[in-house]
Amino acid sequence: MKKVSVQIAFFTLLMFTVACAEQKEGNQSAESSSTENSHSPSAISTPSADILTADERSGMTPDQVIALLDEGNKRFTEGDLTDRDYIAQAKSTAAGQYPMAVVLGCLDSRVPPELIFDRGIGDLFVGRVAGNFENRDMVGSMEFGTKVAGAKVIVVIGHTECGAVKGACDGVELGNLTGTLQNLDAAIARVDSVEGERSSKNKAFVQAVAEANVHQTMEDILAQSEVIREMVKKGDVKIVGGMYDLTTGRVTWLK
Repeated sequence: MKKVSVQIAFFTLLMFTVACAEQKEGNQSAESSSTENSHSPSAISTPSADILTADERSGMTPDQVIALLDEGNKRFTEGDLTDRDYIAQAKSTAAGQYPMAVVLGCLDSRVPPELIFDRGIGDLFVGRVAGNFENRDMVGSMEFGTKVAGAKVIVVIGHTECGAVKGACDGVELGNLTGTLQNLDAAIARVDSVEGERSSKNKAFVQAVAEANVHQTMEDILAQSEVIREMVKKGDVKIVGGMYDLTTGRVTWLK
């Protein structure tokens, strides 16, 4: 009787060991399958190779373009940038381009228009200069971008803590930079309601000048270009201005 009990106990222990081994193998198999699926091609999103076509761009209104830029900036601030296949986009746009907007921005390395608006290759014409002001060459480029190439919006983007604005406020003189900064003198003259020192030490003054400079530039573009004035008058093109916040990444449109 004792021998039978021992045999039964041994058999029970053996069955328990086999069951545990099978369960462990099943768990490992499930984990392996889960790992494989997480790295499988179907589980990984494919970068977008889409480009803006002539038909898509022609169907847009200026207001729709502005809305798309604003939506892109929101994605940028939320860390939800579109995954793009830039090589594929480069190949697709090699034969032609249909940008939706012309962006005039500052030289500042922290304000890349394509990134802050979450746009790809072929979406934007971009001109940059320290202080984001216009001159004859820049306005001529805008005329090409709109009248010839079909862009629907001209965007002038200033930004917080702008070094060019600070230099202009302080009257900095340095080689060719002296003349560059003098292009912001009209914007400085527009600001007369900010209390305190009229220099880079006064952050409120610097911010006010940066915003005034955007407005001044928009007005100067219209004043210097009959071509753009006519397009704006007909509603074919809009000129808008905005301020980019270096800290938050958000673009605030100016009225």
